[in-house]
Amino acid sequence: MTQTQKTKLKYCQRGVKSCVNIAMTLFWDILKYLRIIFLWITGMQLFKSTTPPMPTAAFDKEWRITPWGQKEVILQKLKDYVPGNPDIKSIRVFLHGPVGAGKSSLINFINSVFQGRITSIALADSAIAAESFTIKYQTHKIEKGKHGIYYPIVFNDVMGLEESSGKGVHKDDIINALKGHVKEGHKFNPMSPLSEEDPGYIKIPSSEDRVHCLVSVMPADKMAFLGKHVIQKMRDIRLAAADMGIPQMVVLTRVDEACPSVRKDVKNIYLSKYIKEKMEQCSTELGVPVNCILPVKNYHEEIDLNEDMDVLLLRALRQMVDFADDFIKNIPLKITPQGN
Repeated sequence: MTQTQKTKLKYCQRGVKSCVNIAMTLFWDILKYLRIIFLWITGMQLFKSTTPPMPTAAFDKEWRITPWGQKEVILQKLKDYVPGNPDIKSIRVFLHGPVGAGKSSLINFINSVFQGRITSIALADSAIAAESFTIKYQTHKIEKGKHGIYYPIVFNDVMGLEESSGKGVHKDDIINALKGHVKEGHKFNPMSPLSEEDPGYIKIPSSEDRVHCLVSVMPADKMAFLGKHVIQKMRDIRLAAADMGIPQMVVLTRVDEACPSVRKDVKNIYLSKYIKEKMEQCSTELGVPVNCILPVKNYHEEIDLNEDMDVLLLRALRQMVDFADDFIKNIPLKITPQGN
């Protein structure tokens, strides 16, 4: 082989080697990009499989008839309410539920609708609070225009129920309150429930001291995070109330936080399939019929009243009053001695 041929062969070998290097580089670059695309696709699938879909599905029409536009009619009927038992001046509605459910906010909501403006008779904390803000047993009344005159409906709420023992209200304290044994202003102790020897214990409660309707307040957006012990405590309280014959219902709060369509327009509440699913879940977990579960949206950011929000609340309040009134009608009347 001549020198010229050797030189040409050398250049050819270099060219082939260079082409192989370029080809290998392109091959690995292609593999790298294919890997990126693969990871992106599988990552998206993983995201889709673990993230719940936005609850936007809706019914064609409202599955529960709602008296939209009739706020004043419902409100006036409630203002005209007179207890069905002449021995009882005021019916007592008792609210309980987990921390941050909106029990105190619900009482403020009711008072605001009656007063025609935003009010705050029950101190309330943020829904994201980790501990209960209510620590004392207090009766909340709705003022009737003039100072010292009230509507015949009173409300009590307590510390929120918590998962851990030694935190939140003790279920025995709630059962004592249902029976009318808890004095006004009693400070709850999560570590030690009220006993007969405590100064805050009413040994012989009157019919007005007793609770006439038990309302469980449940947050729609937090139901998936409630511990089994909280649910069990609520069921135990319900069973105790049932043994006393006390009627019960559930108010589902924070529906706007649970469903975007309701956040957009509260009138979508009975169009939302997601909200109905939450109501059915609540019925299963607590054992309350769906027709005894009413969703509401508490005032939070608003500084003025909203008629549609008020209608939902008043419909729930109407059911509380009806249940309580049915209960007190079955309480025997006091026998007043007659003169000769």
